[in-house]
Amino acid sequence: MHFYSTNSPHHFVSLKEAVVKGLAPDQGLYMPQEIPVLPAEFFEKLPQMTFREIGYAVMTALFKDDLSKEQIKELVDHTLVFDAPLVSVEKDVYALELFHGPTLAFKDFGARFCSKLMTLLMEGEDRKIRVLVATSGDTGSAVANGFFKVPGVEVIVLYPKGKVSELQEKQFTTLGENITALEVDGVFDDCQTLVKQAFSDAELNQKMLLTSANSINVARWIPQCLYYFYAYSRLPKTGKKLAISVPSGNFGNLGAGILAERMGLPISIFIAATNENRIVPDYLSGQPFESKSSISTISNSMDVGNPSNFYRLLALYANDEAHFREMVKGYYFDDEATQSAMVDIKREKGYIMDPHGAVGYLGLRNFMKMHPGEYVGIFLETAHPAKFKSVVDKTLGIDLPIPDRLMVFMKGQKQSLTMGKSFGEFKGFLEGLKD
Repeated sequence: MHFYSTNSPHHFVSLKEAVVKGLAPDQGLYMPQEIPVLPAEFFEKLPQMTFREIGYAVMTALFKDDLSKEQIKELVDHTLVFDAPLVSVEKDVYALELFHGPTLAFKDFGARFCSKLMTLLMEGEDRKIRVLVATSGDTGSAVANGFFKVPGVEVIVLYPKGKVSELQEKQFTTLGENITALEVDGVFDDCQTLVKQAFSDAELNQKMLLTSANSINVARWIPQCLYYFYAYSRLPKTGKKLAISVPSGNFGNLGAGILAERMGLPISIFIAATNENRIVPDYLSGQPFESKSSISTISNSMDVGNPSNFYRLLALYANDEAHFREMVKGYYFDDEATQSAMVDIKREKGYIMDPHGAVGYLGLRNFMKMHPGEYVGIFLETAHPAKFKSVVDKTLGIDLPIPDRLMVFMKGQKQSLTMGKSFGEFKGFLEGLKD
């Protein structure tokens, strides 16, 4: 399969170039030239299939022209080593728990897939790959751990100073080895801008091989579609339409769900749920798309004012804005509403949500109230509540236990370099790296 740039529909590259380059030369995001539609018999068999069996089928449909059966099996087996349970929260409402991986966040799926695919595609080459990652929290930890000690790969994580939780920060600043953390004096959008500027700098790219493991990279983005298929396969059949609410920041996760729907998965509506960084909900309500400075919230992984994947979402709907707005509904919530939802669900159902999952739950609840009895709904729980322990404890009045996997990171020594938000400073740092 070939991939095209969202900025140049006639610019096609191979899977290897799309993955290794990460971002197109025109700053567009790569998209599959064709989206295969899976046959009806696949969906009939879904309830009897394991997560890995679903993964083999979906990835074969997408990558059969580029990878062997053995490589696809290796990719899926490496990626799907933990569960993504569907948990009933209230009548017709389910949480898809995506935090059972090594860093307890949904990005573990994409990061593991990306590191393995990059290794397969670069087999036999002796060039060092430098992976640049901008993070508002969970991407940095997932990518750092996914690429930790991978030969021939150096990971550089850029994150906004003072704007990620302590647990998130510890997960990518305590590793060392081939992982370098840069603490940027700015917001997430500044980190993302530095990464994009590095990719577009011709001089830098002549000196070194730079790529991304953010959701802008197809190798990080595409595999996230797998857990949508898996969620549907475990959903009790009610005869009702399916609505899925995705707590969103950079919108790669929502885009992966739309990709699954484009491949035939019967999802009737998507809900783009955000915190006060409401750029996409505003767009979906009829306003022009306009990036803004990000606002700090308790759901910090979604504090994004210029979501990179917006144009990928449009491309999935063939740039038909009316169709996009018909299929995706947007809602946004402030911290007070988020905390109220966390308290209500803990009190009434005994279920503990992290602040991002709470935003997803609120979006789903608001939509379903407008369509009583029509839908069964799933909201994505994207991170373990303990990753936001201070917020969860204060909101719920509890002392949430920290899982052993997180405690290991908490005992580590933070190793990071501080940096301003000027590209000149970042470029100088990259140029000073040794091969």
